[in-house]
This record gives sequence, C-alpha cells and structure tokens, in this order.
Amino acid sequence: MDYNIVNNEAENRFELHVDGLMAIAEYILTPDKIIFTHTEVPEELEGKGIGSALAKYALESVKASGLKVFPMCPFFQAYIERHKEYQSLL
Repeated sequence: MDYNIVNNEAENRFELHVDGLMAIAEYILTPDKIIFTHTEVPEELEGKGIGSALAKYALESVKASGLKVFPMCPFFQAYIERHKEYQSLL
C-alpha cells in the first residue's frame, strides 16, 4: 500500500498520513547522523504495517543522504535488527 509520507524538517519528524490520522518518527539531526528518538502510531492504525512503512521511508531517505543512524527509539532498533540492509547505516 502506498502511504503519504513526508519529512517535516521544521518539526524534525517523518510523518505518515492515513485517514486523517498521523503517525510520526521523531529525530534529532546532527552534522553527521540522525538520531531517531520516538515513533508513534495512532491506536486506530496499529497492526497495519504503518510503523514499518514509516521506518522504511525514513531509513531510505537517510541512506540517500549519506548520514549515519543512531536508533535511540526501540522501534527503529528492532526494525534495523530485522532488516539487515539498514545495518550499514549504524
């Protein structure tokens, strides 16, 4: 499924919009890395792969930028552990 995901740089978060609801992946940006601090998916959207879609989009964006990733957020830690293709970003 295609989702409307944007990097809201003013708010330091990736946002995924579905049915008037918003899931977020918050981050802190430094000159050489992005620190994912918090991921939140509304209860109504849980279990639909929303968090995974958000993480994949965010990590693909980071991969294209050349930054390193520090996954402070437990969801991002677990996602990267399950998806070996993103471990080189650590």
